[in-house]
Amino acid sequence: MDQKIMDLARLVEQGRGLVVFSGAGMSTESGIPDYRSPGGIWERHRPVMYPEFKAHAWAREDYWRFYQEWFPGFGQAAPNAGHRALGRLHAAGLLRGVVTQNVDGLHQAGGVPSSAVVEVHGNVFDTACLNGCGHQEPTAEVLERFTRGDKDPACPGCGGVLKPTTISFGQNLDPTALERAAQLCASANPLIVVGSSLVVTPAAELPLAALAAGGALAILNRDPTPLDERAALLFRRPAGEALDALAGALLKN
Repeated sequence: MDQKIMDLARLVEQGRGLVVFSGAGMSTESGIPDYRSPGGIWERHRPVMYPEFKAHAWAREDYWRFYQEWFPGFGQAAPNAGHRALGRLHAAGLLRGVVTQNVDGLHQAGGVPSSAVVEVHGNVFDTACLNGCGHQEPTAEVLERFTRGDKDPACPGCGGVLKPTTISFGQNLDPTALERAAQLCASANPLIVVGSSLVVTPAAELPLAALAAGGALAILNRDPTPLDERAALLFRRPAGEALDALAGALLKN
């Protein structure tokens, strides 16, 4: 067993408060690309700003056209070894919860219950009315309407604008989700950052809550992050492999 994995397992056992903060690198092993990287989807589509989306039908049409390309890959993705490892750790009572920047639902598919996952950037599969009437429906159903020719799908209840719950450029994060995430990170010891560059704020500032509360920080990411110098342990290896090894060390199998 890798010594650094054993050191991380020891941190988890001693801290008794494991929380994971995950970013795009957690899901690339499931075939979901990091769309901010060179060659990503934002090089083929100009991002629609949230104020544009709310104000203009043409912007909503551009947004739903982007979703036509982006959405199918999420339905085809399956949880990888890292997602499944976290599911095992939660089932064993060793994982307090997950805060994720990802919108793919793979933590839940991997076995972590929805009640223990805070999705600070929303979920690609859910669409809601921006009027606040409470209407929600699957994104796939709204896309079907768009494909059939409805280029500005409206809420069937109140006629308001429909939008996936994913956070757009220029859109504030859900304050309730952000508060839950901050509380969970503050309770963490250790907090393991997995697959996040820690540059997209305000979500990237959440690990600071763990450090401020005295919790240990471990970072598992391909590239350097702004918090590397404050981490107790650093890993530059595939997320699935490392988390699977951690679960094996903790569960002794």
